[in-house]
Amino acid sequence: MVHKLMADGKKIMDQTILEAKNLCVERAGTRLLDVPHLEIDEGEVLSLIGPNGAGKTTLLATLCHLFKYFSGTIVFKEKEVDNELAAGEYRKKVAMVFQEPLLFNATVFENVAAGLRFRNIGRQEIKKSVEENLERFGIGHLGNRSARTLSGGEAQRTSLARAFAIKPDILFLDEPFSSLDPPTRESLIDDLERILKNSGTTTIFATHDRIEALRLSDRIAVMNRGRILQIGAPDDVMNHPADEFVASFVGVETILKGKVTGKKTGIVMVSVSGREVAVIGDYGVGESLILCIRPENVTLSTNPSETATSARNIFPGTIGRIVPMGLFQKVELDCGFPLVAYITHDSLKALSLCEGADVSASFKATAIHVVRK
Repeated sequence: MVHKLMADGKKIMDQTILEAKNLCVERAGTRLLDVPHLEIDEGEVLSLIGPNGAGKTTLLATLCHLFKYFSGTIVFKEKEVDNELAAGEYRKKVAMVFQEPLLFNATVFENVAAGLRFRNIGRQEIKKSVEENLERFGIGHLGNRSARTLSGGEAQRTSLARAFAIKPDILFLDEPFSSLDPPTRESLIDDLERILKNSGTTTIFATHDRIEALRLSDRIAVMNRGRILQIGAPDDVMNHPADEFVASFVGVETILKGKVTGKKTGIVMVSVSGREVAVIGDYGVGESLILCIRPENVTLSTNPSETATSARNIFPGTIGRIVPMGLFQKVELDCGFPLVAYITHDSLKALSLCEGADVSASFKATAIHVVRK
C-alpha cells in the first residue's frame, strides 16, 4: 500500500478516513449487525472474514450507506454522514463491487463510464479515465464488446474498472472472486494486489477465504453473528486468535481443552485427555485452558530416537486419516487426543505414511497459543 515506512520497514498508517460508532441493523426483531466501534485508516486494506451469515455484507452495505434503516454514526473524513455530509455526497466518494457483477446492457466502455457520467464528468476526462482503467485491468480490447457476452472473469474486471474509474476515496469489495474458477480468480487477485499497492486506495474487502485476506490485507477482522470478534494484523489474528471460534476459522486445526496440573519457571503442564502438554506461560494450577496448535507447527517422524528436535512435546500417535489438500497433505492423528499435521507430498512418501501407521508427533511449547476459558 502507500503508507509511509519507518526505518525498520514497518508501515505508518495515515489518518482515519472512516469511523463507525454503535452500528446496529435489525430486521424482524433479529440483530444482524452490532459493531460498537470501527476505524479505517486512509490507504489501508481491511479484510472482513467469517462464515456465511456472519454479517460481512451487511457491514459493507451499512458503511457504504446503502441501507436506509440502521442506527449508529458513520464519520467520513471527520464529517458525520447525514448530518455534516449528505449521504448522497458521501456515496459519490465511495464505490462498491458485488459478488455478482452488476452490469448494464451496454458496451464494456459504457459500463466503465457509468459512474463518471453520474458525476457529470466531462467527455474527454471520461474517455481518458475509462481507457486507463480498461488497460489497468487487462480488458482494453473489450471496450466495444457487449457486457452480456463477457465471461465471469471479464465481467468482474469490468466492475472493478468501473469502480476504480471514479477514483473512490474508499472501495468496498463484497466477495468479488467467490464465483470465479481458480485460474481466473488467481489472475484477478494478482492484478488487484498490484493495483491496490500502486493506487493506495483505501479498501474494505469481505471474503470467506483467509488466503485472500492474508494476501491483500493490512488488517483482518473476524466476524460472526454480526459482531467483530477480533481485529488486527494478519499475523496476530492467525497466530493469536482471541477465542475458540476465531481459532477454528483462521486455520487452527487442533483445539484442545485441558487443565493446568503443574508449573515450573515459564512453563506449565496441562493435562489433555490424560496426557501432559508443556505450554509456555504463567497460569495457575487448576486453571482451565484452551490450547490452539496450527498444523504446520506439528512435525511427524517414524524414528523419533534418530530425529533431533528441541520440541518439549513428543507424543506417539496413530494416523487415522490422510486428506489431500492440494500442495500438502493433512494428517489426522490420535495421540490420546486429536492432533492434525500438514506435511508435503515428498515427506509423505519419504516416511511411507499411511492410514493406521504409528508415528511420533512433536510440537514446541512456544507453538501453542493459549486461550483462557
